[in-house]
Amino acid sequence: MSVPSSDADVLVSEELFAPVGNDVELCYQTFGDPSDQDLEPLLLVMGLSGPMTWWDEELCLALARAGFFVVRYDNRDVGRSTKLPGRVRRGHLVRAFAGRRVRAPYSMSHLAQDAVALLDHLGIDSAHVAGISMGGMIAQTVAIEHPARTRSLTSIMSTTGRRTVGWQDPRLLPMLIGPRRAGREAYVRSSAAMWALIGSPGYPTEPTALEKRAGETFDRGISASGVLRQMLAVLTQPDRTSRLRSVKVPTLVLHGMSDRMVHVSGGRSTAAAIPGAELVLVDGMGHDLPPALFDTFVDAIRRTADRARSDAQI
Repeated sequence: MSVPSSDADVLVSEELFAPVGNDVELCYQTFGDPSDQDLEPLLLVMGLSGPMTWWDEELCLALARAGFFVVRYDNRDVGRSTKLPGRVRRGHLVRAFAGRRVRAPYSMSHLAQDAVALLDHLGIDSAHVAGISMGGMIAQTVAIEHPARTRSLTSIMSTTGRRTVGWQDPRLLPMLIGPRRAGREAYVRSSAAMWALIGSPGYPTEPTALEKRAGETFDRGISASGVLRQMLAVLTQPDRTSRLRSVKVPTLVLHGMSDRMVHVSGGRSTAAAIPGAELVLVDGMGHDLPPALFDTFVDAIRRTADRARSDAQI
């Protein structure tokens, strides 16, 4: 396999746009030469309210150096991708949190179809798929509903959709469903406060870095109603436990032992549901991607992809 030897050797695209149907365009970016047949496609799926830039550029470059053609993108309703019209009432959100039936504007299946449509746009028949949190739910759904498009699955700090696992720390609920003030300053303040609560206690991030990321996220494009639509997709998702047993591709489940946003039981249950899944639990890791763990993430994703390649050769 020919791989880039340094960051300077990695071809990084500008941010581009892909039509994925129903008047939705996804903003995406690639790392690696698309004409290099030795590079294996890797689709990175971000979580709730997160733009693709939460997949740190340094991590994307490291994955490219590990032999991947890396694709990161903004989900619908976040970043530079299409923001859908309409508003979501917070009462619907409260009812969904309580487990009552609520009609969501779109589902995990729709978000998974967006991911597959992006692969179509790029001319990629199949890819390794890695997702974080809500992105892990999307990645799991891709593996279930589009198995021919999935080479391997990496589910990071995510869960199965079963309400009895992967729960949130009750202290987070007021911040998740409560009203938020408008404007950049208010967003930066509330976002930094949330990250301080859910981040990795074993790998703390400086407050100035949290504020910088929050400001960049706001400047990229924030839709309060879009975040609520994504949240409803999470809260109304089905329990995938039984369907996850049909996943045949090599799977990695990675979870932090100190995750307050998605309890580690979500990761354990995901790994238990998927035959042959590898479970990696990281002490001191919360609900973020600390740079100190980038090598751990890259090695684990590479190891899972190698399993897929080995299986294909049998």
